[in-house]
Formats: sequence, structure tokens, C-alpha cells
Amino acid sequence: MLHGPNLNLLGQREPGIYGSLSLAEINRQLEVEGKNLAIEISTMQSNHEGILVDAIHDALGKHQGILINAGAYTHTSVALRDAIAAVNLPTVEVHLSNIYRREEFRHHSYIAPIAIGQISGFGAQSYLLGLQALAYYLRTKCEDKV
Repeated sequence: MLHGPNLNLLGQREPGIYGSLSLAEINRQLEVEGKNLAIEISTMQSNHEGILVDAIHDALGKHQGILINAGAYTHTSVALRDAIAAVNLPTVEVHLSNIYRREEFRHHSYIAPIAIGQISGFGAQSYLLGLQALAYYLRTKCEDKV
């Protein structure tokens, strides 16, 4: 699970848009859901694009998929898009708010065209739905290979 810029301020940053849960609380929910799904979750947050790119590169050979809320980088970062494409790991993009009901500049995602799916608008539940979708995709993909 990769969290992008400003998500470290969840719970205090615009709670009317992003909800009242902190990032630590969302990560705890993801860990619980991961246990329910019998998968291990690794989480990190950075406000720095290059650190997120490095984390995506580091996922290769260590993780089977990526769950990402790239925050504002969703709409601006070709570098994150290229890193995800380069490692070629199944990726699910998540957002707390419905980016398509917000400002016009938030309607475009560089990540969506290379992701297996996108979930937005369900608050913290978006993360859990994204994790469930990624786990389902990985299990289905593995079953197809057997």
C-alpha cells in the first residue's frame, strides 16, 4: 500500500472531503483486512515523488501487487505511471473522494490506464475495497495459470 502526498495529514486535513480517520487507522484497517484475506500488507507514505517511485521499483520481486493512493500525483506524475508500468505488477488505484465529482483537474489520472482497476469515493472503505479487488484478481490470475 503506497500513500502519496498529504495523506499523512488524514483525520485533520479537510475531513469533510477525506474523512476523520487518520492514516494510521486506515493502515490498521488494511492490516486486519489483509489477515482476513490471508495476505501480508506492507504500507508506506511519502510526500516525495521519487521516494514513491523507488518504493514501486522495490516492489518488484517482493510483492505481488500494488495498492496506491497517489494523492495529487495521480493527476500530475508521469514518473509514477512509468514506474508502475515498468514493474508490471497488478495495481489498483484508490481514492477517498470521488475524483470525478471534484475539480476538473482531478478528473484525469495518469495511473488509471495502466491499473487493473480504480476505486474512489467511498472514504476509507475505498482502501478495503481496493485490497479485496487486488486479492481477488491475484487469486483468480493464479488459478488461471494452474
